[in-house]
Amino acid sequence: MTKPNVLIFAPRDEPAEILAQLESVGVSLTYGEKDWQWVRKPENEDQVIAAARESVGLMGSMVRCAPITRRVLESAQRLRIVAKYTVGVDDVDIEAATELGIMVCHAPTEANCYGVAETTMTFILAMLKKVQERDAAVRAGRWREPSLMTTFLGARVSEGTSGITIGLVGLGRIALRVAQLLAPWRVRIIACDPYAEPWKFQLANAQRVDYETLLREADVVSFHVVLTNETRFMMDEAELALCKKGATIINTARGKVIREEALARSIASGHIAGAALDVFEDEPLPMDSPLRALGTKVLLSPHAASYNAGGELRPGMVWAVQSMLTALRGGVPDNVYNKQVIPRWLERFGGASVID
Repeated sequence: MTKPNVLIFAPRDEPAEILAQLESVGVSLTYGEKDWQWVRKPENEDQVIAAARESVGLMGSMVRCAPITRRVLESAQRLRIVAKYTVGVDDVDIEAATELGIMVCHAPTEANCYGVAETTMTFILAMLKKVQERDAAVRAGRWREPSLMTTFLGARVSEGTSGITIGLVGLGRIALRVAQLLAPWRVRIIACDPYAEPWKFQLANAQRVDYETLLREADVVSFHVVLTNETRFMMDEAELALCKKGATIINTARGKVIREEALARSIASGHIAGAALDVFEDEPLPMDSPLRALGTKVLLSPHAASYNAGGELRPGMVWAVQSMLTALRGGVPDNVYNKQVIPRWLERFGGASVID
């Protein structure tokens, strides 16, 4: 009998002891090309299809240049599960997976989520305290110039001044952690998330507002949403025009939440003061991106917000392997992203094990 195969479509130096859990129950492992993650080639999709065709499971991190498309999913007739090491699943066609009865699992681990929250806080402080500009001034022999005046974040009761307003777009685990980190700074927090329960706004000490209100009132707009048809390019020309003049944009979510050309124009015009971005429409960031020409008005980071010693992807790998083992034994893991697929999946695979 042929061993069930799991394709690791975006390998990231998985520790041997983690993979041994799959091999010990009779799973054979195959590996995708590392080029699939970073090099966009016309033949990528066909290569993924060929590699995944006989697989019962797909597992990996992020594969932007060779996503798990409908064609890939349809070609893998035995496929039960796509298990991600990461929080994001925008490299998987969720609609197709759900139609086909395939579970997609993700890994919203503390290491990933809270690492992103800490990076968000770093970005806010770096931009409002002009860390880059002050460093460049000293290196150039300049000292305490008026342009180096920065923003005081918090309320000052003795002086009767209120703190700045920080707008959180999305109020999931990352945004809630950002709100916790902001608490000692005594800023005003507003948040927009039509799907979040009321208690989350209370926990964040955030005023619930609609998106347009958030854009008009926030001094800092920080994105914490997954990429869906609803959130794709939710900040474009019209939304940027609604923003308060001098606002700062933070994006540690997904690149295609923001139309980069529109953002670059708004910064160049002086309407938006600046932006700190860990994610981009195309990754790696193209050399001809207009963002590169904006100097210290834009802080750029290589999609590494959760890339921290002792964390990074390992906790997500552990979770993905456990999800894979559960699904291959005919059970439903605890971290299914497309939960609406579960009844259909149980009809196809429930209780049927393909491993020892």
